[in-house]
Amino acid sequence: MKTMILAAAALAMTASSALAADMAVKTYKAPPPVAFDPWDIAFGAGVVSDYVFRGVTQSNHKPSVTAYFEPRYNVTKDLQLYVGSAVESISFANRAAAEVDVYGGIRPTFGAFTFDFGVWGYLYPGGTCYYGAPTDTAGRLLSAECATNVLLNGNVMKKDVSFFEGFAKVNYTVSDNWAVGLNEFYSPNFLNTGAWGNYSSITAKYTAPTTVFGATGIGMYVSGEFGRQWLGTSDSFYGTGIAAAGFAGPFPNGIKYADYNTWNIGVGFTYKVFALDLRYSDSDLSKGNCNAFTSDFTAPLNGSFTNNNPGGAGSNWCGATFIAKLSADLTAMTSLK
Repeated sequence: MKTMILAAAALAMTASSALAADMAVKTYKAPPPVAFDPWDIAFGAGVVSDYVFRGVTQSNHKPSVTAYFEPRYNVTKDLQLYVGSAVESISFANRAAAEVDVYGGIRPTFGAFTFDFGVWGYLYPGGTCYYGAPTDTAGRLLSAECATNVLLNGNVMKKDVSFFEGFAKVNYTVSDNWAVGLNEFYSPNFLNTGAWGNYSSITAKYTAPTTVFGATGIGMYVSGEFGRQWLGTSDSFYGTGIAAAGFAGPFPNGIKYADYNTWNIGVGFTYKVFALDLRYSDSDLSKGNCNAFTSDFTAPLNGSFTNNNPGGAGSNWCGATFIAKLSADLTAMTSLK
């Protein structure tokens, strides 16, 4: 009897195995890979209490609004091509009221290093020629336009001060919290003055851990920059303009602009696509050298004499200032999904 029971059990196991072999097997089917879309668009806008560029106010220490639009093409996850345009409200001595930027470049990434190479164009439409006096030292009429537009403090400025720069940047991500960078900009004709310009700077940024503000979604960072602007000699427009205004001179070959250092440090707070940046900015340009460089139409004649500023007008456009900026930055591939 025992032998018969064992035989029956073996037969049942064999039949069960055969039945299982005939059943359909359920297999895991992986989802299809997400298609790689190389295109993206970054855009944003902001308002700032003072538009400062390399230590010099571009808005006469008054508020400025800005917006930008930047299409991007990601060749790979480590190589990006881009073009863009931006606009800022300004207040220049030639009465230009807007800066229009056009730029483009390439951003390769190698591990913790992110590079950025490109060209940046600064356009200033709507300007008017302002000269120190309607005639030169020989009494000859300079131009019909300049003859009717005279700045009382003797400063001069061309109608068109548009220019372009080539640039190279590198940013090194030290850790999740720290990053440092180097920047280099060069223009053969800075602000269309005829003088070359070279700007180099070093930057550092600390991003606080996301746990600092708990689950609020608020982020924080501290960042700073130290830079030096080297400048060449202007063309004769600015040199003879100073002489024609009745001051010491002349400078028939233009004036040598003073090189200077500039720095800024600030703290920022982020929430989703918004950022509030609070920053202190300053430079070591004297009031006289600042006036010669900027042609500040508000500069009073206060005895700020320098080798390149014989008229004595002194400008505060290059001094210490506090900057508050509120901005929103988005990308089509992430922010709008």
